Amino acid sequence: MAFMKFIAKSCEVAGYVIQTVCVAHCTFNHVGDFVVCSGPSMEPTLESNNILFTEHITPRFQRLRRGDIVIAKSPSNPKQNICKRIKALPGDRVRVQFPKRSQIVPRGHVWLEGDNSSNSADSRLYGPVPEGLIKSRVVCRVWPLDKISSLTQY
Repeated sequence: MAFMKFIAKSCEVAGYVIQTVCVAHCTFNHVGDFVVCSGPSMEPTLESNNILFTEHITPRFQRLRRGDIVIAKSPSNPKQNICKRIKALPGDRVRVQFPKRSQIVPRGHVWLEGDNSSNSADSRLYGPVPEGLIKSRVVCRVWPLDKISSLTQY
């Protein structure tokens, strides 16, 4: 009798654990998640080991704005994620330093640059980035605690 109660209680707990894991999985994949920033390309705005809260809804509905900081798959290395700022949207003209010329961002693409222009591999290197590579938009920095701040413009 006690063994049956133990089995029933174990199944009940396992059910709650599975539900919690499913809700967490759906939330982190479709609503928002946490990202650890690494590298110097976004300094001084963001530093290595800053933890950011990001949301996935804005990129899905193509509501990104110039100035948004986004997390995207790297166009040059799909195993790597990049954190950059949107400098230009489709139809915008951007000036490229080398070779000196201007370029119009094509439909379905954005122009991404790091805030630390002297130490950032970005659209100046690999050109416009397809919007489909953008995974999320940065909402705020949550770590370190003394630098918690909103990183959205609206």
